[in-house]
Amino acid sequence: MLIFLDVETTGTTLEDKICSIALLDEESYVYELINEGKKIPPLASSIHHITNEMIHDAPKLEDSEAWGFLRKHNATQNTLVGHNISFELDMLGAKGFVWQGSIVDTMRVCKHLLSKSDSFALQVLRYELKLYKQESALLQKYGIKDALIAHSALGDVLVTELLFQTLSELASLDEMVSLSSKRALLSKFSFGKYKDRYIEEIAMHDRAYLEWMCRLEDLDEDLRYSLEYYLQG
Repeated sequence: MLIFLDVETTGTTLEDKICSIALLDEESYVYELINEGKKIPPLASSIHHITNEMIHDAPKLEDSEAWGFLRKHNATQNTLVGHNISFELDMLGAKGFVWQGSIVDTMRVCKHLLSKSDSFALQVLRYELKLYKQESALLQKYGIKDALIAHSALGDVLVTELLFQTLSELASLDEMVSLSSKRALLSKFSFGKYKDRYIEEIAMHDRAYLEWMCRLEDLDEDLRYSLEYYLQG
């Protein structure tokens, strides 16, 4: 069984909490607002448009339908799919939830299979791969009448399913599971002063910049691996 997951949170640290969660399987979906007792700051609201008023009467995560769905289907034969899924797993792990099945991280799979993409952000891929052309059919399949909203848990989980379908034309499920656990070698910078420049080129002309980046604690794992690879020559 494939289960697609996305969450929105009060922030990006482990001290932050889930404030909405969406899950899809092949036939149904669950989408809920969650109130874990932590206020949503304005910056977070500006991204996912969830306010403190909206979650005032929402359940705690462990009292939600989504939590029950995850616990029911937490089995080795099932596969959890998400975009940058390590974030979701960390947030769920803070509540004591440990997934027992296989995992597909569509972001990392894209880094391996679509390495020339301008960005691996979900919304960029949504337009680069023209996933939006398939959204109406997917909404109809699940009986969802509202248009997709970027950076909402429901909107993002639906786009993740479309992205997975595209990736499944390039690799099998087993291959995607395998790629999800392998660090990806990136060729270009996707941000910063060297955006769109080749990392190998910068390693030759500005090694100090790459060495400085490697010392950053919150650096993306694949970017760190790529910087170290090119620094080693």
